[in-house]
Amino acid sequence: MILKLRIFLIPAFLLSFSLIAQKPILPDFHADPSAHEWDGKYWIYPSTDEPGSTSWNQMRRWQCYSSANLVDWKHEGEIFNLDSIKWADKAAFAPDCMKWNYKYYFFFPAGFNIGVAVSNRPNGPFSDALGKPLIKNREAGIVAFDPCIFIDTDSVPYLYYGGWKTVGVVKLNSDLISRADTIVKLNLKDYEEGIWVHKRKGIYYFSYPAQINRNGLEKQVLVYCTSKSPLGPFKYQGEFFDNNSRNSHHSIVQFRNKWYLFYHIEGPSPYERRVCVEYLKYDKNGKIKPVSMTRKGIRSIKESIFKKK
Repeated sequence: MILKLRIFLIPAFLLSFSLIAQKPILPDFHADPSAHEWDGKYWIYPSTDEPGSTSWNQMRRWQCYSSANLVDWKHEGEIFNLDSIKWADKAAFAPDCMKWNYKYYFFFPAGFNIGVAVSNRPNGPFSDALGKPLIKNREAGIVAFDPCIFIDTDSVPYLYYGGWKTVGVVKLNSDLISRADTIVKLNLKDYEEGIWVHKRKGIYYFSYPAQINRNGLEKQVLVYCTSKSPLGPFKYQGEFFDNNSRNSHHSIVQFRNKWYLFYHIEGPSPYERRVCVEYLKYDKNGKIKPVSMTRKGIRSIKESIFKKK
């Protein structure tokens, strides 16, 4: 009865959205999925939305999930939280993680700074590596959240980040907890927040949410730029995905021979979100084809191996 009452009380535009949404792959409520593959498993490092949340300020902890087939996900538990640090007490937004030299590096935003925690296991627990931010807010004029760690094919690590229409990158040393160079501010058309960087066939793809107003509603859609360098210059390629939600954040990854778009959608409210996944494809010129949300999502990766094309 309580559930039914909640559904009738949500705005009409959210109710109409729920009719077309696909099945979430993680339990309620998570957002900002950072997907990876290591140790024979697939991993998602999302942010955590608490049930009944009415503000971003209620985000205070991070959890992670693992899977053998991209469909059935195991909750690996809470891996880090704001109580584990002394230099920030709010804004536990979108994280990212990287396996490097047999350790796991968890990049997290806190209090509009970016820190890094380290563990010997992918499911933690993680410990604050520095006891202070790796990047402080407003350095080089960039609002410090939404980190994306990218290690290039030449083993050079880059940490991308930024929000509120500011975005930048800094090279890291091989220890992944110190900076090798100064912060470079990037010029990405329509950038709002939530950068993700991946590389395919020698081309760098920089994807991120752009803020728009559609039918009188503020929302975000995913757009992207491409470059032949991790530092630009950038060629704007346009929109490729609409999650029909006020907020968007994603990751793009290749598992075996397929590409995937992990993303979130609104749940009962913009502060209670759900993680989903769809296939992502490219045209013959390397441009990302428009991605549509579906009810079925993706098949089990084991099933897809044996199913005839």
